[in-house]
Amino acid sequence: MGLRGRDRQVDNIEFNVSDIARSKAFYGAVFGWAFTDYGPAYTEFSDGRLTGGFTTGEAVRPGGPLVILYADDLEATQQRVEAAGAPISRGIFAFPGGRRFHFIDPDGYELAVWSAVG
Repeated sequence: MGLRGRDRQVDNIEFNVSDIARSKAFYGAVFGWAFTDYGPAYTEFSDGRLTGGFTTGEAVRPGGPLVILYADDLEATQQRVEAAGAPISRGIFAFPGGRRFHFIDPDGYELAVWSAVG
């Protein structure tokens, strides 16, 4: 993830892809996005305003990319999500640069919330 986000705002969009090189070639040629590689399974993209990522860490799934929001307090945000009745689809886990969890919104969309480490 890029620089620390702003509390409770959309911060990142993550695409599960089958071929990162193909996705980089497509989005780079069509939209002029820049890329930063974080190993073989993750590449961050930037359109100059918003960052996101291409990952092969999970299967390509119908329904589009994963929208990722930022929270200053990850645990408190997860508690609010649960109190609002949304199920947690993936509990808090660490990744290079932060931690995040996933939840299912009332219409069945999966979203994630992340927070920087430290």
